[in-house]
Amino acid sequence: MDKLQAMEVFVQVVDAGSFTRAADQMQLPKATVSTLIRNLEMALSVKLLNRTTRHISVTTDGAAYYERCLSILADVRDAEDALSKTRASPSGRLRVDVATGLGRHLIIPALPQFFKRYPDIQLEIGCSDRPVDLIEEGVDCAVRGGALADSTLIARRVGSLHFITCAAPSYIALNGRPVHPRELLQHQCVNYFSAKTGKIFEWDFAMDGERMQMRLPGRIALNDSDAYVAACLAGVGVAQLPIFVVCPYLQSGQLELLLEDWRVDPLPLHVVYPQNRHLSAKVRVFVEWIAELFSDHPAMRLPERCPVMEAEAVQKEAKSEALPLRKKKAAVAS
Repeated sequence: MDKLQAMEVFVQVVDAGSFTRAADQMQLPKATVSTLIRNLEMALSVKLLNRTTRHISVTTDGAAYYERCLSILADVRDAEDALSKTRASPSGRLRVDVATGLGRHLIIPALPQFFKRYPDIQLEIGCSDRPVDLIEEGVDCAVRGGALADSTLIARRVGSLHFITCAAPSYIALNGRPVHPRELLQHQCVNYFSAKTGKIFEWDFAMDGERMQMRLPGRIALNDSDAYVAACLAGVGVAQLPIFVVCPYLQSGQLELLLEDWRVDPLPLHVVYPQNRHLSAKVRVFVEWIAELFSDHPAMRLPERCPVMEAEAVQKEAKSEALPLRKKKAAVAS
């Protein structure tokens, strides 16, 4: 029996709370996982796990052994990382979870740079707006926006999500352009709800010391960022969208800025990972790369470098480019 592999499998089973999930996460047959745990218990002459048909639980001895395994495996990875710094680049499988919008618009387009720098890392990226349980689902790290509800995670602040209020020209033509947030109470808004709690998020606005937070009416609420953007583009209603998503649509004229003088509170953006997991070289370099990627992006900068004005500049530039074209068309028509 490979004792080190058996210890890794045992830790994974405890973290996942299931032989099946642990086998899936380690890409091993379930029978292999069961055999390794059984052989480990026989070698130690100790029962590590209580098994039932529905779930497993850790025995008292198993809990103590789990903590020792974490320490031993961390020491082994430290030794491997020390060698890798001098002879090779980080390698191995890395499981990451990111929000759909961040993955589609920012992270995935930049991956060729990452793989050029770290060719021996194999990434598995989950893209969804559903909050994942990093321990249970075997995820090494995640990129998350907003307040962190899970205090057991280690978090590194890597940027901010800045939002603006906008709508499609078709919606504005039918419903008019609001000039104050309170006027949105008479409009249709595209709402967003939490995939975890089902709660619809409130909207916030601030200008010259005046702040307001409100629930706004709408015929639709969504919990996926791509679907949310699609609804806004279709003219379903007014929406608040991240600047990094909106700018191309402002340039093309598919969306227009609303309530330009009113600011929306930015959301902090973090890379998080479990505190009981050793920060391996592959996780460390991915975290550093994400921090570098976002620091170079004008729409993701920290609050003291707020890029909202850049979105307004894009809107003005799009309008100025469209004006000569309209004049030219008018001249041709006459």
